[in-house]
Amino acid sequence: MREGRRTDTGSWREDPYTEALGRGRGPLLLRGPGGWSLPLDIERWCGAADAADLTVLDRCRGAVLDIGCGPGRLVSALRATGHPALGIDVNPAAVGRTVLRGGRALCRSVFDPPLPAPGGWDTALLMDGNIGIGGDPARLLRRVARLVRPGGLLLAEVAGDDVDERRRVWMEDGHGALGTPFAWARLGAPALCRSARRTGWTPVDNWSKDAREFVALRNGTPAPPRRLTPPAAVPPE
Repeated sequence: MREGRRTDTGSWREDPYTEALGRGRGPLLLRGPGGWSLPLDIERWCGAADAADLTVLDRCRGAVLDIGCGPGRLVSALRATGHPALGIDVNPAAVGRTVLRGGRALCRSVFDPPLPAPGGWDTALLMDGNIGIGGDPARLLRRVARLVRPGGLLLAEVAGDDVDERRRVWMEDGHGALGTPFAWARLGAPALCRSARRTGWTPVDNWSKDAREFVALRNGTPAPPRRLTPPAAVPPE
């Protein structure tokens, strides 16, 4: 996909997602063709950072950009530990909740220029399945690489198996209310690492906590080992 085209994020701005944020609880599901569904953990998103989240926050360095920050649990937790952090989210209600929790947030898509400090962030977060934003992980990784400084980190939450899916999905509240279809992706750690290497990122760590899986990527591909040229033979005297 070409950078700059309209971002397909309509359902994240509307009911039933906004209503679930207002309640602070589900049910809320992603639905897809053929009966595919994925429950969304609104209660956890609206709560405090948990033990699995803390394994990610402990790896954050410097200024942190939380992409798709939702209601702000990670931004507020980072602020409490002294990290400069900014959340971005396309849903105004999510941004409002982040600000109420004491965090800084902007109502913005990751694909919408301008964003603050492009190329200057030390760490970016793609948590809660946000590697799926836009339905094209390679495009998303290239975009984030332009936001994070060379050598900076991307910490991403991934699916718990070797899944690599692209599909059209929509929100459903469990009572018949439906959102607008949009493009989404799901990647496990192996698929993300393959895509990362093709887009200039280097996998540096992966770990799990409480049945959740995470990957750390560094912005930039290491240079190949330098091949040393043997010294020329010294002619005999």
